[in-house]
Amino acid sequence: MLLEFRVRNFRSFQGENVLSLLASRDSRLADRNTLATNIPSLPSALRSAVIYGANASGKSNLVRALHLMRGIVLESAALQPQQLLNVQPFRLDETSSREPTLFEVTIMIGGVRYQYGFEFIPARIISEWLLVYQKSKPQRWFDRRSGHSDGKDRFEFGPHLSGPKRIWQEATRSNALFLSTAVQLNSEVLAPLYSWFALALNVFLGGGQVPPDFSTSMIQNPVGQARIASLLSAADIAIASISAEPMKGFRQSIKLDLANGMTDSKIEEAEIMMPRFKHKIGDVSADFEFGDESEGTQKLFSLAGPLFDIIENGRILVIDELDRSLHPLLVRQIIETFHDPKINCRGAQLIFTTHDTAQLDSSLLRRDQIWFTEKSRFQSSELVPLMDFSPRKDEALERGYLGGRYGGIPILADRLIAENVCAEG
Repeated sequence: MLLEFRVRNFRSFQGENVLSLLASRDSRLADRNTLATNIPSLPSALRSAVIYGANASGKSNLVRALHLMRGIVLESAALQPQQLLNVQPFRLDETSSREPTLFEVTIMIGGVRYQYGFEFIPARIISEWLLVYQKSKPQRWFDRRSGHSDGKDRFEFGPHLSGPKRIWQEATRSNALFLSTAVQLNSEVLAPLYSWFALALNVFLGGGQVPPDFSTSMIQNPVGQARIASLLSAADIAIASISAEPMKGFRQSIKLDLANGMTDSKIEEAEIMMPRFKHKIGDVSADFEFGDESEGTQKLFSLAGPLFDIIENGRILVIDELDRSLHPLLVRQIIETFHDPKINCRGAQLIFTTHDTAQLDSSLLRRDQIWFTEKSRFQSSELVPLMDFSPRKDEALERGYLGGRYGGIPILADRLIAENVCAEG
């Protein structure tokens, strides 16, 4: 369960911004849209959160920040000693461009709250910390700081972190996280935190484009095939059956390159399993390849497998532009799936960006689930909760947003094309 994500000095985010999934005291839709945390001071969390904003306002950068944090946790221990970390600080300010980037999450794992974060520059990790709340008071498991004259990091360990701490410390290179290194060296007590990033946190960039591989592997067994076929049928997509067949083609492997923040894509010739879709009208049927289907069908099929996995295992789905190529009613059904405690009984969460204002509906979303990104006059992004505008419980949220009451919309000229292109001469 994700409670908070904190980011500072990353791409368009200059100052510190916090996305919080802690529920307010509002009782509206509490039985469907919130989760119990069993923490007296923070009794409930939200099942979903949505971020609206104009183009280039920072929505996608928030998703990129979570994606990069996950990548550094999972891969920094495998970096070469002198390899640089990807740092993309706010570049429209001379001071910020030299300062470290900060990421921090507050999460729940097995009823225990973890507060973990780090700061970094290209050459090294500047600081790293972990607080664990097994009871009401925090336990500082470790605190790492750089900037000393001898060039070595200083570590402080709490009594609750068991294991060969000094060995892990000595093995931690300046450009690697202590968490990643310790888990690589078989730390059992830190493994749940590392596994949360590896397994629980699922982040999809690039307009919410999801690779079809997971869904394709899922339809290779009867249960998975029936599940995905049922989902497509429920979405009113007229497909009689789905199968997976081997084809000669090219396999693309994508890996986050921590040195430049880009995805390192490799394409190799191989025999790969590809989905095929059978359409049938009366006695006439035809098979269609994946690329023959509409973009909406491709996206829904690719998303179907991860959706089942995330819901079934109580994971977190973070997706940029969930609405791209999907009908607003279908997007609404996906959101409602996360809100349904009978289906989502293990506490899966959904965080997504969108331009689809049809979802700004008080019967679907609570006011504390809605966020906006907006550029300041210094061109830095600011993440603003709807609650800051004190909307009424019965307020028409879509009308208020499009009318500019909450910000987060583009400032448009009267016309996109000012000159008369049809004028003679």
